Amino acid sequence: MYCPFCRNPDSRVVDSRMADDGSAIRRRRQCPECGRRFTTVETTSLTVIKRSGVGEPFSRSKVINGVRKACQGRPVTEDDLAMLAQEVEETIRASGAAEIEAHEVGLAILSPLQKLDEVAYLRFASVYQAFESLEDFETAISILRHEAEVEAKAAKGKSSEKSPL
Repeated sequence: MYCPFCRNPDSRVVDSRMADDGSAIRRRRQCPECGRRFTTVETTSLTVIKRSGVGEPFSRSKVINGVRKACQGRPVTEDDLAMLAQEVEETIRASGAAEIEAHEVGLAILSPLQKLDEVAYLRFASVYQAFESLEDFETAISILRHEAEVEAKAAKGKSSEKSPL
């Protein structure tokens, strides 16, 4: 790391801290030549490969803007959208890949959006998965209903286990 003051090619790390919710490392460095201190921020890059083949940096704001349209008129707050975008980014970063297809980002959005709001999920899925007929909607709704029934049965089973006789 070159010193920004004297251009010396060497520096010593004085302090390291996590920044930006753990997605970056902030390092305080000191130049052994001039003695001045400076800060560097190290981040991992995550590139989204679009259908056209062009790569661009992952952006939480793009996730939020895309999902916001599906959530229009629904009881979903900006904080909910921010949390969803963070969850999507964490899911993608957990894969360990430096590059990810845009399609995979969309798939990563579906699950947390379904938990957040089922109507918004259907809206997003209908565009993302290119629903072409009412049958596509009916199939998606049937799947949602089935999952809700399974969850209700599981919750009912857990509550009956806890109650003493």
